[in-house]
Amino acid sequence: MSARVPVAAPGGRTAASSTSGLRHVLALGAVQVRHEVRTYFRAGDTVFFTFLFPVVMLAIFSTAFSASGSYGVRADGSAVDAAAYYLPGMVAAGVLLSGVQALGVDIAVERSDGTLKRLAGTPLPVASWFLGKLGQVVVTSLLQVALLLAVAGVLFRVPLPASAASWATLGWVWLLGLAGSAMLGIALSRVPRTGRSATAVIVPVVLVLQFVSGVYLPFAQLPTWLQQVASAFPLKWLAQGMRSVFLPGSSAAAEVGGTWDLAGVALWLAVWLVVGAVAARLTFRWGRRDA
Repeated sequence: MSARVPVAAPGGRTAASSTSGLRHVLALGAVQVRHEVRTYFRAGDTVFFTFLFPVVMLAIFSTAFSASGSYGVRADGSAVDAAAYYLPGMVAAGVLLSGVQALGVDIAVERSDGTLKRLAGTPLPVASWFLGKLGQVVVTSLLQVALLLAVAGVLFRVPLPASAASWATLGWVWLLGLAGSAMLGIALSRVPRTGRSATAVIVPVVLVLQFVSGVYLPFAQLPTWLQQVASAFPLKWLAQGMRSVFLPGSSAAAEVGGTWDLAGVALWLAVWLVVGAVAARLTFRWGRRDA
């Protein structure tokens, strides 16, 4: 039998060495994910203001508006109460907090204190570092969504989606929204000049988007011009997609256009994913702006 000759890969590397290199990057990425997740949950302020904040707000709104009457009627005749109405908005806000706020502030701080520059000089592959950051966002967001659904279902008796199609919609809206939010978080991390100013720069942007995107206030009740402005940003579409999962079909009448418009949700979230990826690629630097 003739010996098998490795196929040369671009740059003079063999296919076998390329595969080995990819495995090395993925293995280090998995280690980095564990490190990032542990670091995330050790920071009390980060855990509260990004991980637990939507849960706390859901509890507050559900309790404060429990006597406000029905927000709609389900097919079985049961009423949509405050907890059920605000749940999709809090899930959407949690996705934005995990991707834009947590990741943006974290990277800005690490750039400011020199952590990123030191990492750039270590053998850790850049791809593994990015996998660690993105993996941390995925893990924490998944845990956050699970906690929100548990609190809503157990404490406030909110009916969860009953069909596979609804769960599938929840999955792709969450994944597409989270990917775009993570890219935008990486891009926005370049805006603060120092780590100390990161929270002051990024948090207000996220907070304003929550108020104008149908998270805390019914979107259809906002002024027309404000609806048009908010419709240009991803959170409005992310919240709308989540409402299509948790609210009855009759509630779509309250949306702009009278439908859930899931095609529009997918399109706008995909557009912002591309915009965020391009912006992150163009703006990301390992060092400080004044370095």
